Amino acid sequence: MVAHRFVESLLRGDGSAPTVTVIGEEARAPYDRVGLTSFFTGASADDLALDPQTLQDDRVRFIGDDRVTGIDRARRTVRTRSGAVHAYGTLVLATGSYAMRPAVDGAELPGCFVYRTLDDVAAIDAFVQRRAASLGRPLRGTVIGGGLLGLEAAGALQGLDVECMVVQSSDRLMSAQLDLAGGTILRRLIESKGIDVRTGTRTTRIDPDASGSVAALQFQDGSMQGTDVVIFTVGVRPQDSLARLADLAVHPNGGVLIDSRCRTADDDVLAIGEVANFEGRSVGLVAPGYAMAEVAATRILGGDATFPGYDDSSKLKLSGVDVASFGDAFASTPNALDVVYTDPVNGVYKKLVLSDDAKTLLGGILVGDASAYGMLRPLVGAALGADPAAYLMPDGGTALPDSELPAEAVVCSCSNVTAGRIREAVHAEGCTDAAAVKACTKAGATCGSCLFAVKKIVGQELTKLGQTTSDALCEHFSMSRRQLFDAVRVSEITTFSAIIARFGTGRGCDICKPALASILSVLVGAHVLDGENAALQDTNDHVMANMQKDGTYSVVPRMPGGEVTPAGLIAIGNIAEDYGLYTKITGGQRIDMFGARLEQLPQIWQRLVDAGFESGQAYGKALRTVKSCVGSTWCRYGVLDAVGMAVRLELRYRGLRAPHKLKVGVSGCARECAEARSKDVGVIATESGWNMYVGGNGGFSPRHAELLAADLDDEGLIRAIDRFFMYYIRTADRLQRTAGWCAELDGGLDGLREVIFDDSLGICDDLDAAMSVHVDRYEDEWAATLRDPVKLRRFESFVNATDTPDPSLAYVSERGQVRPATTEERFDASVMIAGTTLEVRR
Repeated sequence: MVAHRFVESLLRGDGSAPTVTVIGEEARAPYDRVGLTSFFTGASADDLALDPQTLQDDRVRFIGDDRVTGIDRARRTVRTRSGAVHAYGTLVLATGSYAMRPAVDGAELPGCFVYRTLDDVAAIDAFVQRRAASLGRPLRGTVIGGGLLGLEAAGALQGLDVECMVVQSSDRLMSAQLDLAGGTILRRLIESKGIDVRTGTRTTRIDPDASGSVAALQFQDGSMQGTDVVIFTVGVRPQDSLARLADLAVHPNGGVLIDSRCRTADDDVLAIGEVANFEGRSVGLVAPGYAMAEVAATRILGGDATFPGYDDSSKLKLSGVDVASFGDAFASTPNALDVVYTDPVNGVYKKLVLSDDAKTLLGGILVGDASAYGMLRPLVGAALGADPAAYLMPDGGTALPDSELPAEAVVCSCSNVTAGRIREAVHAEGCTDAAAVKACTKAGATCGSCLFAVKKIVGQELTKLGQTTSDALCEHFSMSRRQLFDAVRVSEITTFSAIIARFGTGRGCDICKPALASILSVLVGAHVLDGENAALQDTNDHVMANMQKDGTYSVVPRMPGGEVTPAGLIAIGNIAEDYGLYTKITGGQRIDMFGARLEQLPQIWQRLVDAGFESGQAYGKALRTVKSCVGSTWCRYGVLDAVGMAVRLELRYRGLRAPHKLKVGVSGCARECAEARSKDVGVIATESGWNMYVGGNGGFSPRHAELLAADLDDEGLIRAIDRFFMYYIRTADRLQRTAGWCAELDGGLDGLREVIFDDSLGICDDLDAAMSVHVDRYEDEWAATLRDPVKLRRFESFVNATDTPDPSLAYVSERGQVRPATTEERFDASVMIAGTTLEVRR
């Protein structure tokens, strides 16, 4: 990544860039190591690849899969593994680091891995699949090392259905970033996700089983722990062997010694990134590596730049766990002050470190809620500008300041982009939105945690220029989604063509068409495939199924509250078996069937409808699921009937189209087994009634839902949810989740309470009536489609052959089911093609 950034910076030199040869040990071009964990959630090597145009420039020559083995400083040449010799004028070492393995017996056994490269994660994935198939049971995994990378690795293992434990030698997780209190809260959060944690524990031996693969760990106290796979994340070491062989000065702890200009002991040799040691430190983070890359490129081009030192800010990228650390997090500055907020019940710990006069922000730690990271990180070294409680308290103890960041404040630590540089992009380079600034400056291009701050700065600068930041839906409608919703509602227009003729221009696009389809679904209630509506839908809504990577579709019948009868399970099993579908239990307590071909969808749904199932709307921006625990029906801790309430809510809101997908959770007690606070609406039972939480979600920016109302009775709860959903549907932007919508509401949650419970806008009767209309006219979309021959004609693979399978589909068997074949597997001796085994010659 650092080498890639260096070349990018070199090429920005207004045509004056020299030619550059890039030699890499890995066969593939540079890729995003920061996002490596996303490989386990479906990202491919191509998805992780950095901008390919950089290495395709005429001034760049890229040589992959050919490790440099020696440097001849006298002749100014390097020799590679293939025997090739390359001359240089200036040599830049960007060899990074390598993952360490502990010096214990068995660390090299099959099943022991490090977590560093794409090859590493691909090997982990392949081993887990093979091992699980051979053992015929869920695997047990252990991550040795509880730092930032270790927790990401644990999340990756869990995503592979491996029972996981994290073993940490120090007294807390992420000990390099968090203090003891923050580490304690983080441990609770990690354990709540089903990942075991052992701190203060050292591994002394790894034992094999009869096949030679890893089977057990022995710890320093003599105890044993069975395991099937081990990942080491115990740190990295600078890859400085080339420098040592070339007699360049190297720090005793590793790393090529450099000065502030990134020069080594040889003026013709520079070092950047993790291989470099500056002032006694080598740091395994991408941000300082990028800063060094910029310095080195600027120097080579004749400019003046110096490396300012390391920025150790970091943010955990584990779904559902929000952690950030920045600046002087441990308050090592003399006379520094700590301001701390902690809520162990809800898993939140926040600490700001201030100067002795309590005015200058020095650093901080955020656990459980890192939403303020984007605002706080750029303020390090500057005046905080508000009572610290405004950044720490759940609803903001006081008002947050709306002042501007100083020009020198670093907004994007990954790319070292300052607030001043962003303002320059707006004023001098014509960037009018965050996306343009990102393309121009690289701010937000790596981890994305700074995008909120980038958007705010862009908005401030456009205001200075007298420009109004546009909230237009797209180029065809100058109105926002909220304004367009009101316009359609008042005008009572029922077709897209009439709407665009009256309120827009042109023929529409893939932004406004689905948005209008959603609005018409709420206001008119027509079937998604009726008339013009059919041409407005997204790919998934167009066939009422989720398209998969191989072009087939998934089928997800509704199971209200996760409840399903044995007869229903048998029916689903028979259907999946008859059509050769892959089945999986979803996180929303439903059964997903993958691999259905287009022409099979009506046949499958006919059988599901006959068995009493409805469409689960998994394909639409609509209510997906209402997840529940068993509540008081079965559980000895249950306070109220969580299942009954979940079923009631799902049947009430099924088919409800919205700006984004909607998820609800109902927990029967404070133990929160249904994870209700990660949902758009979370309902938790108390001794006095239901507590209602709103604005939660998972995804790239996970948020906990916040308490809107407490101790509601059944009818009061349903009335409040009715109004919340309808108010959101009417006023939110396109593709805006409830979390973002709640954060932008005038008055915040207090303002929302006034609308829903006090009728401050005088619209509650209208919201109630709108929800009543939705409930009354609900019709299952697939049941209606099966009755309509015109709609059924959409479900044909080929115009002239309605029952011919797509011959491009290929599958392999894995763990007793089928999955799509990879490109390589398609050329094996035999593969399953569209349900039939065919011989394929190489």
